[in-house]
Amino acid sequence: MTAQDRAPVRVLTADDQKVVREGLALLLGLLPGVEVVGAAEDGEQAVRLVAELAPDVVLMDLRMPRCDGVEATRRIVASGATTKVLVLTTFADDRSVIGALQAGAAGYLTKDAGADEIRSALFRVVDGDAALDPAVQRHLVAAISRQPALPRAAGPPSTPFSVPPSVLTPRESEVLRLIALGQSNAEIAAELVISEGTVKSHITHILTKIEARDRAHAVSYAFRTGLLDPGTPMNQENP
Repeated sequence: MTAQDRAPVRVLTADDQKVVREGLALLLGLLPGVEVVGAAEDGEQAVRLVAELAPDVVLMDLRMPRCDGVEATRRIVASGATTKVLVLTTFADDRSVIGALQAGAAGYLTKDAGADEIRSALFRVVDGDAALDPAVQRHLVAAISRQPALPRAAGPPSTPFSVPPSVLTPRESEVLRLIALGQSNAEIAAELVISEGTVKSHITHILTKIEARDRAHAVSYAFRTGLLDPGTPMNQENP
């Protein structure tokens, strides 16, 4: 679907620096298929404006006064809002990346991202895909690989990652591997020669079977259960 065929993605920006907010508003306003509906000066205001404006996406900075981006993300997700959070920050350290994803962020970009990359990420998170730039993916994999492996059969069934990979069908395992490599639903569909609808169906089944919250949680599962080796190169660009 092209930008001309779909409703504009309604975006709320959240950044404590006025020059950044104004620059983002100018940049986003030039992107086809993107509409800026508001700007927040901190996380507290971002949470309030999400409730008032119901944007499709919040473009969220992390380091802000009163309420930082991680806490604001957590509160937005907990509210049940359909708004997605796409982090846009200077910081790409392990703590920031893991904290934002655990809070429920659907994507994570650094502020050196270009206009096309931001636009693509906005569309991806609205469509239900994750949007992580390559540097962030490497931090995520590195953080996961440093954690000790979990016992295969330890704990009750509800314990995270206690479900073995054998519960997945070969096709589901392949879809999960491609998710962990950073591919979007469209890219997975093209590689496996199936429809995007079929990919989404597989992902729903995967998340249910492995008791994962979301795609980021599923990526963690893929690495920590050995389905994908931590040294595997991440997808850095579209094929």
